[in-house]
Amino acid sequence: MDFTLAPRAAEVSLVSGRGHYETVVEAVRSARRSVWIATANLKELMVEDHRLVPGRRRGGRSAYRSILEELDDLSASGVEIRILHAGVPSRVFREHFDRLDRLVSGAVELRRCPRVHLKAVVVDASFLYLGSANWTGAGLGAKGVGRRNFELGIVTTDDGLLDQVQEIYDRIFRGAECGACRLRDDCEMPLVEIARAV
Repeated sequence: MDFTLAPRAAEVSLVSGRGHYETVVEAVRSARRSVWIATANLKELMVEDHRLVPGRRRGGRSAYRSILEELDDLSASGVEIRILHAGVPSRVFREHFDRLDRLVSGAVELRRCPRVHLKAVVVDASFLYLGSANWTGAGLGAKGVGRRNFELGIVTTDDGLLDQVQEIYDRIFRGAECGACRLRDDCEMPLVEIARAV
């Protein structure tokens, strides 16, 4: 997978800070067919609860809900959800995940590979985020101004970039890169073995 593609024109928008939340997280929340996430770190992400009745006072923790609940809702409506990650998910993420029966039973396909360091989000094969932000509140701008990471990324609807990123993501997700991997002995379950079992 080593390559440098020839330059070509593509429309992209730059996102930073809260722009990640307003663009990337909102794109995920509005998915109709699929959400593919690639991240090194996987932590609980709290998002504003849009189900609250307009005009009612919003305050405290009750104004937010876990993105896992949003993913659970999406999966209930038939959206395919894949998460490719490197590290062990945070304890809070795992605890919340384990309380959502649909997710536990496979509605979200979690695959772990210690070599994953790319950060990408593909929604409905028509929206692409590439950047530095991990799937965390600090990375995606969900935290307060003084607690966010300094992150930059691009978003695009460019078909060529979408095709290329989805092809790379899918190769990793189904274990096509496992054969030559020198970290395979450190893997709890190489992706190629998971792909064969499915």
